[in-house]
Amino acid sequence: MFPTKTDKARDELQGGQRTLSQRERALLLMADGRRSLTDFSPLFSNRVEAEQAIQALVQRGYLQAPQAAAAAAPAPAPAAAPARPAPIAAAEPIQVATTSADTFDGKRSLATTRMFLFDICERMFVRRDPKFALQMRDALREARDREAMLTIAALMLTEIEKTAGVERAESLRERIDKLLPPAEIIH
Repeated sequence: MFPTKTDKARDELQGGQRTLSQRERALLLMADGRRSLTDFSPLFSNRVEAEQAIQALVQRGYLQAPQAAAAAAPAPAPAAAPARPAPIAAAEPIQVATTSADTFDGKRSLATTRMFLFDICERMFVRRDPKFALQMRDALREARDREAMLTIAALMLTEIEKTAGVERAESLRERIDKLLPPAEIIH
């Protein structure tokens, strides 16, 4: 089964509404019709737990089989040619900062935090667990709001804690705290 999100799942992932656990929300974020049960297994302690979680979300109306989604959706419109990016003007030279991430004194923002999480994903998972890295990158790209992004961050930190230890996970959590605006700090 390659589950996809329903409208109810999309509503759940919008800001302000949280009725599911972080793990269930992460599962919703990753459900795109291209991932199978084995792709969701790293979020759970075993494959049976992952299957039970998916079935529960299907029964509650958050997920559906891709065939059901195709039957419910109207035929897609023909795809337009992709837009070409505008060339970058060479008006001003780009200045590169030479300070480390620990002395970051820029604006605290969700975008900065998101880029840091992509960096963590590349450094911590690409070689050790490329499949998990791909899942986390895709999930971060699909995260449309702060809560969704922080759910993925929590999953990454949990996996880092398992593989690299509590101290490493805590140090990364502290860095994330420094990048996030005060109201958005992970705990």
